[in-house]
Amino acid sequence: MPAAPQQPLTGARTVDIVRVGAAGVAREDDAVAVEEPLEIRVSGDPLAITMRTPGRDRELVLGFLWAEGVITSLADVGAITHCGRTGDPGRENTIDVTAAPGARLAVPDGVGARRGTLTTSACGVCGRRSIDDLLARCVPLEGHARLSLAAAARAVESLRGSQPLFARTGGCHGAALADATGALVATFEDVGRHNAVDKLVGARLLAGGLPAREHALVVSGRTSFEIVQKAVAAGIPHVVGISAPSSLAIDTARRAGVTLLGFVRGAELVVYAGEVT
Repeated sequence: MPAAPQQPLTGARTVDIVRVGAAGVAREDDAVAVEEPLEIRVSGDPLAITMRTPGRDRELVLGFLWAEGVITSLADVGAITHCGRTGDPGRENTIDVTAAPGARLAVPDGVGARRGTLTTSACGVCGRRSIDDLLARCVPLEGHARLSLAAAARAVESLRGSQPLFARTGGCHGAALADATGALVATFEDVGRHNAVDKLVGARLLAGGLPAREHALVVSGRTSFEIVQKAVAAGIPHVVGISAPSSLAIDTARRAGVTLLGFVRGAELVVYAGEVT
């Protein structure tokens, strides 16, 4: 697939607010994270809608399609293009993916026939109704090297300092890929943590970096099923969260052989699946 230029990051805008505090009431400008819908189409047929922070849409879509099993290789994709005429207000919020010559995209049954019933990538299971379905198409990740407590702590601390959009707005999530020492390889931000992970996975796919079996996925906030799902699909054996995981995230991690850590705070953390050194 031919390379495409990166989209500019337009993740924040300014709004007028009224700030109330001990010093009184003041009117001022404040930065907030941008949230807009992105409709993902496959060969013109709607597949999903996600609420995301604009920017790096190409990576987001690739990561989403990879996690859902719609594509199994970058070679499956012929083109990813925003739909509509240049200058149309909604053009940047619709993106269409077409298959490469001779390739077939594994779109779920009935998607093209039910244009009015779109799914959302924030639905929690993203169209996949069971862990069995996920494991049926992904190789279990047992046998990977253990992640050290020090590396997990370093990765979380590095993520905190690598989120310029969060620093400016306080209203978005971060997802990063860390190596065995805890050093960050790449970091993405979005109003949805699942979107931040999709952007990260899509970027690694474009860079030829999947599966990422020597790395850890680090996420801000809680760790839901969909975060572990995306890690399993990307071949990432460790998931490190700043907050708590959900019960389904824990079940999925244990069955898939993923190390799942939560509440990472300096020298303290909780191990929900796998082991640390």
